[in-house]
Amino acid sequence: MQFKHPEFLYALFALIIPILVHLFQLRRFQKVDFTNVQFLKAVTIQTRKSSQIKKWLTLFARLLALASIIIAFAQPYLATEDVVGKEAETVIYLDNSFSMQAKGPKGPLLKRAVQEILSDLPEDQVFSLFTNTETFANVSKKDVQNDLLQIEYSSNQLPYHAAYLKAKQLLSTSPETIKRVIMVSDFQQKNEAFSIPTDVGTQTSLVRLRPVTQQNIAIDSLYLQRNTNNELILKVLFSNIDANADNTSIALYNNDKLIAKTAVSIPKNGSATTEFRLNENTGINGRVTLEDPAITFDNNRYFTINSPKKIKVLAINEANDSFIKNIFTPNEFELTSSSIESLNYNDISNANLVLINEVKQIPVSLINALQPFAGQGGTICLIPSENGDIVSYQQLIKAFSNEGLLALKSQEKKITKINFSHPLYRGVFDKSITNFQYPKVNSFYQSNASNIVLSFEDNNPFLYKTGRIYVFTAGINNENSNFKNSPLIVPTLYNIGKQSLELTDISYTIGQVNSYDVPISLGQDGILTLVSDKESSIPLQQSFSTKVRITTEEVPTKAGIYSLQDKEKIIQYVSYNYDSTESELQYYNLSATSAYEISDSITELFDQIKEETSINELWKWFVIFALIFLLIEILLLKYLK
Repeated sequence: MQFKHPEFLYALFALIIPILVHLFQLRRFQKVDFTNVQFLKAVTIQTRKSSQIKKWLTLFARLLALASIIIAFAQPYLATEDVVGKEAETVIYLDNSFSMQAKGPKGPLLKRAVQEILSDLPEDQVFSLFTNTETFANVSKKDVQNDLLQIEYSSNQLPYHAAYLKAKQLLSTSPETIKRVIMVSDFQQKNEAFSIPTDVGTQTSLVRLRPVTQQNIAIDSLYLQRNTNNELILKVLFSNIDANADNTSIALYNNDKLIAKTAVSIPKNGSATTEFRLNENTGINGRVTLEDPAITFDNNRYFTINSPKKIKVLAINEANDSFIKNIFTPNEFELTSSSIESLNYNDISNANLVLINEVKQIPVSLINALQPFAGQGGTICLIPSENGDIVSYQQLIKAFSNEGLLALKSQEKKITKINFSHPLYRGVFDKSITNFQYPKVNSFYQSNASNIVLSFEDNNPFLYKTGRIYVFTAGINNENSNFKNSPLIVPTLYNIGKQSLELTDISYTIGQVNSYDVPISLGQDGILTLVSDKESSIPLQQSFSTKVRITTEEVPTKAGIYSLQDKEKIIQYVSYNYDSTESELQYYNLSATSAYEISDSITELFDQIKEETSINELWKWFVIFALIFLLIEILLLKYLK
């Protein structure tokens, strides 16, 4: 027991006064004469004993009454020693990720958490609260009530250790306050193990919210492929957790028009696919939907098929260019093939890829023209001639890198190694191939390159990339090599062409680094904007003479189909989807440690905190005790004979 005003306890010394009064009997008995002396002696002894007991009982009642009054003025209370005289600082992390859409015993986890925070927090308490997207520092419940009631789900979830560190930043460094961090989440399991730092100066509590069921049906991914009839097919991959899902309805829309509908059955903890045939002659702003009330963010998947933009390829030849024409076909590429003598230099600035096909000597004027072309995002591919001028080759490559061509070596070499992880072969091979028919060369230029795409058996490069230029180290004419007859030539040159202008994929994932090119020439102050009915944003962009490179990561934040606009003019459409990892309703198996405590509800935690930090004032009880003892004294004086 502790006291607000302990100085009043000195008044307890005053209790010695009634004790002295009772010990020194200041009253004198009067003598009365009676006839029966023997009887009077007995009566006198009995009266004195009764009077003595009565006096002692009265003394105790009076002392207890006075002591209770004195202690009441000292204002005693009961409280934990750590909380006395200290203010509390509370920071709450409220997880508003998509997995918090799951239904708990009393509704969606996030909405129920908001209701409990608003109902259980004291009206006058100052606290800080932050979510994955917003921060409210040093506010009261009244300040943030409307914001919390309108809180939206987010695709961007902070890692738990990062959320804890952010909470620590919102706390002061004063040692005179009680610091408390409360993390409210379902603690969905991620790739890494759960961990938060240990801090003895901060009380950390985890409020673990659990859904009533973990079942969830999700659209995992979409991709295009062609069937045996060369028809364009959209394949849709689904996943299911916790229970079988029979006859789940799947619908395909183009904008708001329903163009196909089917049903699919997905086994428990399994996956399934379905497919839709698409008309490739028209642009599609597509949306695939399913019906699942548990978690709704993964019930839609968007995709876009724009009218195809042709990639411009300029081939400068002093050798046969028939293989170039067979690879860069008119349905995807706009090929301009020219000899070095009849080259129109104006075609360079309009191209996306310049392919130099075994030109024996590269003019200085061409090298000078290619430098600004590469600086504007253009791609160059050099196929040297075995009888070429190595000095001019070195001058061209030196404009972009020090990894040039060295001396010509006449020796037969096989091309045996493929860099399967190189971006040029992304999605080309299902697995690493070691038993293909190796192409060969009869002579090649040595090189000190490091970013090798294809290499010989002795690890010397056959094809490498340095800066914006791809360099073959050997001529591929029929006299020097059989590379033209190899299956490698098509994906190699085709992907060099395709990647010279990175056209948009059918969809992108929000929160990841996405990059694509838009074939448009903007003015000096031109800016492209991503616009949808949900939000509008300006992405990171780099403007070149023939294209604009768009890079997105933090924007946009909402899934949907966006129009890429130059002012009011729509250039093309781009689709963005949420990351599907939130669909996996697997949770950490947490247990209390020295670093944190665990509660199953916000109300339970706040009741515990209230009990630990409450101060029980006892002065009212001592006032009641004083009144009781005074009443006992009165009753003793009146009724005890």
